[in-house]
Amino acid sequence: MAHITKKQYLFCPGPVNVAENIKQAVVENEIGHREAEFVSLMLRLREKLLKFFEVKNTNAYFPIVITGSGTAANETVFSSLGNPSVLVLTNGEFGNRLFEISKLHNKRTYKLDFDWGRPIEVKKVEAFLKKKKIGVIAMVHHETSIGILNPAAKIGALAKKYKALFVMDAVSSAGAEKIDLEKWHISFCTTSSSKAIGSLPGLSLVIGKTTEFEKLKDVPVKVMYLNLYKFYHYAKTIAQTPNTPAVQLFFAIEQAITNILREGVEKRRKKVSELSTQLRTGLKKMGFQFLIDEASMSNTLTTVKLPEFLDITTLQRYLKSKGIIVYNGKGPFKDKVFQVANIGEVNKLDIMIFLDVMKTLIQTLTLQPALVRKTKKILPYAKAEALLPNKSVNMPQQKGLPFRQLSANKPN
Repeated sequence: MAHITKKQYLFCPGPVNVAENIKQAVVENEIGHREAEFVSLMLRLREKLLKFFEVKNTNAYFPIVITGSGTAANETVFSSLGNPSVLVLTNGEFGNRLFEISKLHNKRTYKLDFDWGRPIEVKKVEAFLKKKKIGVIAMVHHETSIGILNPAAKIGALAKKYKALFVMDAVSSAGAEKIDLEKWHISFCTTSSSKAIGSLPGLSLVIGKTTEFEKLKDVPVKVMYLNLYKFYHYAKTIAQTPNTPAVQLFFAIEQAITNILREGVEKRRKKVSELSTQLRTGLKKMGFQFLIDEASMSNTLTTVKLPEFLDITTLQRYLKSKGIIVYNGKGPFKDKVFQVANIGEVNKLDIMIFLDVMKTLIQTLTLQPALVRKTKKILPYAKAEALLPNKSVNMPQQKGLPFRQLSANKPN
């Protein structure tokens, strides 16, 4: 059994490192979920979430919180719509997952597939809508398996034009990317607590048009727990949840949203964007190449091609020995790319440390700097590991505090 002996730097797209006051919110609050204190928490959270999503007409949208991951939020939506005709736009793993969820609950579910990493072509989407009447258009905003940001505003405009609902998965984009629920005609938007929002895993959100929530009242119930109207009805009428929620995680996400609001929603997005620029600039200087064009990338995540001499096992084991976690690619890009996220409690010093560790790795394996593109020889892990330095990264220290604590205490 593996034991965690030191702090891990989570450069992965969730879960993420969280602020100390979020952890503190969990341990300081123990209340019953049917008590007045939980009602107050729900009411505060509702108000803060509407500000977080920058909703201008606060009567037009309503947020609900679900105990479960982002997939739970998506299944709550698709299992609660009745049986409409659904068009799912896909260009990666999580678009495909949306399709599988919808197909399970809605027999008339269609997929318009643009292959992994290819941009969604609005003209092809419209051509499909001209031929077939669709009740719901669904799309992942940030396709995390690739790191591509999909054209939400344009798809929302098509949804309005063809009188369809627009369901958008913002599981890894809310908090890092601009989302305009009202202008983009989004009917239901889902997201997760443990990605760009920067809270602990275990909660998901659905924010939707109040009018669309109300329409679900007479829709036949398919599932007991993930019933969207029931969540809405309880939250709207008595500021409660239908079942026992993860109470402490509600305090955690409230603190995470409060942190963002204090910083400023736009300023938080700008910070994430600046971190991604710093990360990508450093990787390019070492000769790394990216899977997709930078203009198509999100601010959240960078998908990097593995050079021919470096395998994913060597990379991940070496980085983990330094306390750094990155993810392997998915689907057709497994073992061909690695993914580095810059969300959660991460700052410029953290990015610098990551880049320094990567530089050491590359210089050691190539024996010379800046040879990522030129070196052809692939070293098996055992041989590569023997070359790698065992020394820990030199991290700034002050009065005996570890670097992570210093960076958490230092104003960003």
